[in-house]
Amino acid sequence: MNDLPPGERGIGFLFQSYTLFKHMTVFENIAFGLRVKKLPDAEISARIKELAELIGLKNFTRRYPLQLSGGQRQRVAFARALAPNPELLLLDEPFAAIDAKVRQELRGWLKQTIHQLGITAIFVTHDQDEAVEVADEIIITNRGRVEQAGVPIEIYQAPRTPFVAKFIGESVQVADYTIFKGFDDYEPHEGILRPEFLEIGATIEEMPQPMPVTTEKGIIRGTYFRGSMIQIDIEVKGQLLKGFRGLEQVPLREGDEAFVFIHKIYGFNGTKTRVIENAAKRRESVII
Repeated sequence: MNDLPPGERGIGFLFQSYTLFKHMTVFENIAFGLRVKKLPDAEISARIKELAELIGLKNFTRRYPLQLSGGQRQRVAFARALAPNPELLLLDEPFAAIDAKVRQELRGWLKQTIHQLGITAIFVTHDQDEAVEVADEIIITNRGRVEQAGVPIEIYQAPRTPFVAKFIGESVQVADYTIFKGFDDYEPHEGILRPEFLEIGATIEEMPQPMPVTTEKGIIRGTYFRGSMIQIDIEVKGQLLKGFRGLEQVPLREGDEAFVFIHKIYGFNGTKTRVIENAAKRRESVII
């Protein structure tokens, strides 16, 4: 593309901070690239009508950016980038300047719209939840090198390196997982635990059989309301772990003693992930 002038590269760009022209209406903002290409007025009007319908702002084309909400402005910026029919769309953290609730709504809208258009898009983000929800494929980079590439569920369930495991989703790194009951002495001993790998009980009776055989005792170090669940920070053998409990379960408070069963741990060996299950429910360890 370096040998082509920018206007002929077929690349659309969506900025982090809208960068809409404040003195132009929604119509004129979307029309900007089309006017640069010197398209006929009738063709421009038809294209803007189509895009305004697509972004859900067909009744807002005469408004100025300052008369729109943050989410609406970003939709206009999206339409402006799409107007010249690019072959590739680059998005640079496009939702960074938008509040959390609107950002969540726009994620689903963006993915659905890109699929509807059939356009290739490269979406740069530091928000892991955003990446998992929006992407068909994720590339995780660390210090300029690709750590792992694949579909979101594959990366979440089979991280190849500790960096990937810690970057995508909640996790706790342990230097030596053999301190916990039920785990064999594989090499190396470094491991990663996700909150869903833990079962936390207020009493031993809450722990289903045969799990009590390898159940640990711990001390609650913190509880955090997360809307649909409670996040529990629990110290087990000097290691602070994170888990979840349902709102309907017996409340646990800081300083309480509780019981913990660790279902499995991610162990790492080179580029492979070893999923190590607790001996109490052991099937053979799986190499992914």
